[in-house]
Amino acid sequence: MISQKQFNKEIDIIIANAVREDIGDGDHSSKACISEDATGKAKLLVKDQGIIAGVEFAKRTFDFIDHGLQVEVLIKDGEPVKYGDICFYVEGNSQSILKAERLVLNAMQRMSAIATKTNKFVQKLEGTKTKILDTRKTTPGARALEKWAVKIGGGENHRFALYDMVMLKDNHIDFCGGITKAVTKVKKYLKENHLNLNIIVEARNLDEIKEILQNEGVHRILIDNFNYEDTRKAVQLINGKCLTESSGGITLETVRKYAECGVDFISSGALTHSVYNMDLSLKAI
Repeated sequence: MISQKQFNKEIDIIIANAVREDIGDGDHSSKACISEDATGKAKLLVKDQGIIAGVEFAKRTFDFIDHGLQVEVLIKDGEPVKYGDICFYVEGNSQSILKAERLVLNAMQRMSAIATKTNKFVQKLEGTKTKILDTRKTTPGARALEKWAVKIGGGENHRFALYDMVMLKDNHIDFCGGITKAVTKVKKYLKENHLNLNIIVEARNLDEIKEILQNEGVHRILIDNFNYEDTRKAVQLINGKCLTESSGGITLETVRKYAECGVDFISSGALTHSVYNMDLSLKAI
């Protein structure tokens, strides 16, 4: 996994790029009708229910745009919210608040939706050992935000990108010429390049699981698109020799049954690619 320092750098890049995209050479709507030295106050109003996420991102965004903006947080990341709640107040230069408004709302609405959906999965898994994971199925350029939201919702992050873990999926295996050949080449590559990366190998059936187990150095087996019965058989075959992960169309309705098969992790792209934004607004007061 990437370091916290690297993750923070990704967030800084997202903020800087979003400000460039949205503000350009200036917010002419505000500059045209609001004095440069005017000050004001606004509140982040919740018009929905779920798990709030993106408060810390909002603080960083306000600070990036104007160090003088002051934020008073009433509800922190990861806390439940309902219609009518006020999440925070922001006070300072009026033009600066307006510059930050859309970026803060866009990010918080999506992050809160992801955190809320993730939390629903987490609740379904209560009492099992299984943890819910995200995937790389994220919005291009916004991955750090979306994976941050998964953590806020109580989930765990899978690999951040292609560079922080080796994951041999069906296409890698088929292009390479088989599981054993692929794993052998990967271990050689990692050694030659002085890389300390975990190896995950996808299995499409029980025979492939048996072959994976014949290769040392595999950190986790991805049990992909298995039914419940075969998932249980796979977990029994693996028998703790490495970690296990189920994936492939697993929903809120089915996640508990897969967890009860004994897998360590369940990964779901739906945490990030299929959510409806939480309704939030920033209102002047």
